[in-house]
Amino acid sequence: MKSITQWSQIPAFADEQAEAVFWSEHELDARLMQSCVHEPDSRESTTITLRFDPRMLSRIKRVARSRYLNYQSMMKQWLAERLEEEIRLQDPPTR
Repeated sequence: MKSITQWSQIPAFADEQAEAVFWSEHELDARLMQSCVHEPDSRESTTITLRFDPRMLSRIKRVARSRYLNYQSMMKQWLAERLEEEIRLQDPPTR
């Protein structure tokens, strides 16, 4: 099995089949994985469980990899951005 040591070594995949073949022959180097581990700041966080369709989760992970992000961190960022948008829509500024 070939070890991936840089994110740039992961190609763009034409489809999920090509991605499956690639990952059956490659693995991420432990140091590369460790560099993506999110270290929480001093604020507390709560662990939750979400269920996703496997295809959707695969697509989310692919987007995160293309941005060199941990997929869970990227999802938290998306949720935070959307929450701010919802709050702005509910509480428009008064003039």
